[in-house]
Amino acid sequence: MRFRKRPEHFDADRVVADAPPSTPPPPPSPPAVAAPSASGRPEPVSVVPWGIRVGAEVGWRLLVLAAILWVLIRVIGAVHLIVLSFAAALLITALLQPTVARLQKHRVPKGLATAATALCGFVLLGLVGWFVIWQVMDNVDDLTDQLQSGVDDLKHWLLKSPFHITEARLDHISDKLGDSIGSSSDQLTAAGLHGVTVLAELLTGVLLTVFSTLFLLYDGPRIWKWALKFAPASARSAIDGAGPPAWHTLTAYVHGTVIVAFIDAVCIGLGIYILDVPLALPLAVVVFAAAFVPLVGAVASGALAVIVAFVTQGVFTALLVLLIVLGVQQLEGHVLQPFILGRAVRVHPLGVILSVAAGGLIAGIGGAVVAVPLVAVVNTVAGHLLHRDAQDQHDAAE
Repeated sequence: MRFRKRPEHFDADRVVADAPPSTPPPPPSPPAVAAPSASGRPEPVSVVPWGIRVGAEVGWRLLVLAAILWVLIRVIGAVHLIVLSFAAALLITALLQPTVARLQKHRVPKGLATAATALCGFVLLGLVGWFVIWQVMDNVDDLTDQLQSGVDDLKHWLLKSPFHITEARLDHISDKLGDSIGSSSDQLTAAGLHGVTVLAELLTGVLLTVFSTLFLLYDGPRIWKWALKFAPASARSAIDGAGPPAWHTLTAYVHGTVIVAFIDAVCIGLGIYILDVPLALPLAVVVFAAAFVPLVGAVASGALAVIVAFVTQGVFTALLVLLIVLGVQQLEGHVLQPFILGRAVRVHPLGVILSVAAGGLIAGIGGAVVAVPLVAVVNTVAGHLLHRDAQDQHDAAE
């Protein structure tokens, strides 16, 4: 057998290129042509621009999400008493749970630690409420006399003011107010009946909060594991991983807010006590309670302190109280909250305003109280899930 001699300049690439391919390449696809309809015109879907089609796809999905959110809000509004009671129980549990953990570290039985902590906490809250009511009822007569004196001083000031208000005009306004109050007796009666209903709902909510707090303090981890069963199996691991960061954020928020509220109450209460404003201690308690409604609570409690000072002590004292309130609020916003709460639970002021407004519209004062911690927890959960997805993608790429 003879072999053909290989030429000196053998071009392997040319031979491969000249050789017939084993699998012929597919023919080029023809340009897309809109399918004609029965009338000979193209189908409407095929002539709609791509951007409009994408916008329509996104739009109907947004409408579905909005409908789901609307239904959820309606359901929460229908059972708002249960939702707010459970939310309050979560906040109280976040405040008391570290105490239960410390007692357990000292070998105190779990049931005894839970009962002792809850009992002390609720007794303390009850004593504070009783103290405020006692102070108000004890000073209501003096406050009424001072209010009447303040109204008379305001009337004399208006008569001598450059606004040219006559005494006949003031008497006419006073008569109009009296007639309005007398004509609205039916409305006042209806408001009183509504107040009885609100009181019954309040007592029911308190009982629900107490029992929910006891169960959460005693059996919180098992309740969390039980709640995870309602989540999809594919997302159960991610939700379980987001639970501890969310609880840490809620605990840090509640503890930090309590400390900030206590400092605000002490500073404002001490200031108005030095200025000899009546009801200094009850006003300090109101400042403490109002601090749990960010921004709005501080403005409302500060305005109440200024009004009491104006009615009882005059314009100059009211201006001093206003300066004290503004100074404490600046201290809170620029020093206390960044230092105590930290970046982990900080929410942008716009987010605070919108969340407080939305919570107030949905569930009143209770909704405004739980709105900001809810936003802080959702922010933490979202950040944790995004970080988890990024880590999973990084691991898959490696």
